[in-house]
Amino acid sequence: MKTIAIIKEGKTPPDLRTPLTPEQCLEVMRKFPDTKVIVQSCTNRCYTDEQYRELGIEVVDTPAEASILLGVKEVPIADLIPSKTYLFFSHTIKKQAHNRQLLRSILAKNITLIDYETLLWEAGNRIIGFGRFAGIVGTHYAFLIWGKRTRLFDLKPAAACKNMDEMYQQYKAIQLPPVKIVVCGDGRVAHGAIETLRKLRIHHVSQEEFLENEYDHPVYVQLRSEDYYARRDGREWDKSDFYKHPEDYHSVFAPYYKKADIMVNAVFWKEGIDPFFTHEEMKRSDFRIQVISDITCDIPGPIPSTVRSSTIENPIYGYNTLLEKEIAPYSQAGIDVQAVGNLPCELPIDASQEFGEQLIRHVLPSLLADDSNQIIEQATIAQHGKLMPRYAYLSDYVG
Repeated sequence: MKTIAIIKEGKTPPDLRTPLTPEQCLEVMRKFPDTKVIVQSCTNRCYTDEQYRELGIEVVDTPAEASILLGVKEVPIADLIPSKTYLFFSHTIKKQAHNRQLLRSILAKNITLIDYETLLWEAGNRIIGFGRFAGIVGTHYAFLIWGKRTRLFDLKPAAACKNMDEMYQQYKAIQLPPVKIVVCGDGRVAHGAIETLRKLRIHHVSQEEFLENEYDHPVYVQLRSEDYYARRDGREWDKSDFYKHPEDYHSVFAPYYKKADIMVNAVFWKEGIDPFFTHEEMKRSDFRIQVISDITCDIPGPIPSTVRSSTIENPIYGYNTLLEKEIAPYSQAGIDVQAVGNLPCELPIDASQEFGEQLIRHVLPSLLADDSNQIIEQATIAQHGKLMPRYAYLSDYVG
C-alpha cells in the first residue's frame, strides 16, 4: 500500500491551492486501489479539513507516514522530511538564487524531487500547470485597471470573487470603449488570456487590420515570438535558433506599441532576449500603451516598467515613463502595471480542480503504476542525494 499525502502550503503569503480536491482524493483511491490518500491539516487551504473528512479522507497533523508528498509551491526547508518523494514547483531549474539552499537541503536529506515544471510530453511542452488561470486572471486585471483608469466601470478582482463564474458575471454589466489590445504569447497563459477576451466579447483581428485600422468597438491581436522579433542579419526566422541564440535577434514590436492601448504579456522569456521596447521608446510621444498586464513577470525582463512584482493585496502600481520610476496607480502622468507573481491563487478552487484533473489523468499513472514513457524519470531532479544526469547542470548552483 502506497500512501500519498497532500501537504499544507508553508510559503508566506499562504497559497490557497491544493493538488487534489476532496473528490479527487477519492478518485485516486478508486483508480489506484493499492494507494491511500491522506491530507495534512491546514487552515488556509481553499478546501477545509472538514470537507476532506466528510468524504472519509483522513486528515493528519504530520504527513510522515506517506512516502509521496504532493504540494504546490516550494516547501519550507524546516518542513522537509528526509527520504521522501516530493512533487511541487521548486523554482530551481533556472538556478533561482532564492531557492539554492532549498535544493541543497533536498540533496542533503536524500529526498527525491519531482518538479511539476519538468513533467514534459515527448514534444517538450509541459504536462501540468496553472498557466491557464494566470492568463485568465491577468487579463481580467487589464480591464479592471482600464475601468478604474478611465472611470468608466468598476470590476472586482478575481480574489474577491467566489469563483471564475462570478468573476465573469461582472462582464455583463459593462460596456467597453473601442480599446485595442495586444496579447503576446501562444502557450497556456496566452490561451487563458484569449479565453477572458472572448468572455468580454472582444473581436479578434489580424496583424494587418490591427496596425492599419481604427475601430468603434474593442479588438485584440495575438502575437507570437516570430511576430515581434527578427534576425539582426535579416535572414529567415528560426524559432529553435531564437531560443538558443537570442542575441542574434532584435525586437520589432514598435508598430504595436504605437497602436495598442493595453498590452498583455504572456510570453516565455529567458535572459539574453531583447526587451519588447526600451525606456527611451516608452518616452516617445507615439508610445500609446497605457496598461500593461505583465503575467509572466520576469525581473529584469522584457517589460522595462515591471520594476518589481506586486501582490494580490496591492496588485497595481503606476510607472512614470519619463522619470523611469514607480508612482501611484491610475495617474495620467504614467502607465499602469499589473505584475502579480501568483495570479492563479486568486481563483484557487477553479485552479485546483483543473490541476488535480491533469495530475490524475496524466501524471499519477506514471508515478504509481507504469513509467515506461519515462515521464517521471525525466522530471526527477534529485534522487539518492544526487542530481539526476538531466539536471547535472545545476551542480555549480548547489556546490
